[in-house]
Amino acid sequence: MAGHGAGSLLAISDLHVGHPANRAVVTGLRPESPDDWLLVAGDVGDTVADIEWALTLLRHRFHTVVWAPGNHELWTPPSDPVRLRGVDRYQHLVELCRRLDVLTPEDPYPVWWGPAGPVRVAPLFLLYDHSWRPEGLDTPEAALAEAYRTGIVCTDEFLLHPDPYPSRSAWCAQRVAETGRRLAEVDDDLPTVLVNHWPLVREPTRILRYPIFAQWCGTEATADWHRRFRAAAVVYGHLHIPRTTWHDGVRFEEVSVGYPREWRPRPVPPAWRRILPAG
Repeated sequence: MAGHGAGSLLAISDLHVGHPANRAVVTGLRPESPDDWLLVAGDVGDTVADIEWALTLLRHRFHTVVWAPGNHELWTPPSDPVRLRGVDRYQHLVELCRRLDVLTPEDPYPVWWGPAGPVRVAPLFLLYDHSWRPEGLDTPEAALAEAYRTGIVCTDEFLLHPDPYPSRSAWCAQRVAETGRRLAEVDDDLPTVLVNHWPLVREPTRILRYPIFAQWCGTEATADWHRRFRAAAVVYGHLHIPRTTWHDGVRFEEVSVGYPREWRPRPVPPAWRRILPAG
């Protein structure tokens, strides 16, 4: 079945609009066509107000905006008057997106009918479970203890609360089980574009400056999802290492903007990346 229609499927993540320079980047984002979709793979901002500002602007410009949360959206920082935590905070953001007409992981997975389509776009919210551990650290507890010993500790440990789950790993297990069930119940054979803040496979984390940080970057439970769920492409962020890699013949796109100190030295200013048609 051939795709039809105009426009492209574009993606970006890790906007971090609390930084004025990143806010300017987002202000400058524009589609190439009125029919362009934008996939936003998390870490829009740290506060609900910043998230609402960015998604409102993007929704006014792009035909369709699809959002998957990152860890920063789930933080409850002291500076945010919205004091919700854990599942309540996530549900609050889902309702915000619905008011803005932005698609979320809780909505039916839409079909994009542009050139190189159709594909089913699946925004995911999966978290991580400390299963990506350095060799020799046999348990999540050992990996976390080593992180604290070396001082390489993700801020999630202090600001991302899993309420009402006993841990972020338990919340991750619930999200993986529920999302896997939903994907398996899709009643067609269309290829998919899977959109998740955290990478679905561990390989992209192998180049992290601090390998111990990989435990906050994903879960071994999704290692085969790109094959199992017919992915034409996988979109992710979180690592702040924008690049294209291939795993089992599937294209993985890390689409993060990152912090100003990271993107300013690069020769090309940050922008969205085209997912389909492949550029």
